[in-house]
Amino acid sequence: MAQGQGDFSLDKGDRTFTIGGSGSSDKKFDANAASVELGLSWFIADNIAVVGRQGVSFADVSGNSDWNGSTRVGMDFYFDLNRVKPYLGAGLGYVYGDTIKNQFIAGPNTGLLVFVNDTTFVNVGVEYQFLFRNTDEISDVYDDGRFVYSVGMGVKW
Repeated sequence: MAQGQGDFSLDKGDRTFTIGGSGSSDKKFDANAASVELGLSWFIADNIAVVGRQGVSFADVSGNSDWNGSTRVGMDFYFDLNRVKPYLGAGLGYVYGDTIKNQFIAGPNTGLLVFVNDTTFVNVGVEYQFLFRNTDEISDVYDDGRFVYSVGMGVKW
């Protein structure tokens, strides 16, 4: 096969798994933090996926440890530009943990997959999440949201 050619399509029935993470420590390792982001997609049509995402973060500072998590579901549409796949989507989920109020989240997302071979890709994404406890709050809290960024690797099968 010639250089640059391959099957980089995202077809109905395909699945993808993504993983990304980060961590930090001070120089004495007294303050530590880590996070991981997982994603699983199932393509219900060519370039259209139902997505599940799970994020977990943990911090341990001077013996006090806290964790937070978020669980989201959504739908993404991918633009087929051969190896490069920009995407747009929307999601709904729930955040929970030690340092945040347990509540619902929703919002749009966008990102980019760049295939390094037929089955492996780099994923960069951003989500805008607004938080709410019930549907009556949605119009009031949309402008008070937060951005969540992710960088990772993924596989397609």
